[in-house]
Amino acid sequence: MGAFVISKRFNDEYKFVFTSRKGKVIFTSLSYELKFECEEDIERFKASIETANFLKFKGSGGKYFFKLMLGSDHFATSRKYTTELLLQKGIKEIVQYGAKAEILDFSSNDSIFEDEMVGQEVIE
Repeated sequence: MGAFVISKRFNDEYKFVFTSRKGKVIFTSLSYELKFECEEDIERFKASIETANFLKFKGSGGKYFFKLMLGSDHFATSRKYTTELLLQKGIKEIVQYGAKAEILDFSSNDSIFEDEMVGQEVIE
């Protein structure tokens, strides 16, 4: 099952990505000033996934991508794919697993492994 992963951009705004079952990023959201806006949009997407539209494009470099639309709103942009078939697989993953995907929040600056690193010496 995929997952929505919330994180911070360098400018301290929030974003989320949807990752596949294998951990690859499928799409990245727009920026949000507040974390709760990010969380609300994920829930809105999960509740209305069947109405989402995928506008497919081929970039000037020959790679494929899509813009995810909810109604007339641009919601997210996909990563670049080398083939149209891979792009279609990415869309299928969203449609199949998006509504059930868990939300992971990595937006805090705290290190997840900080406690385990305390007292360990670095071996060079």
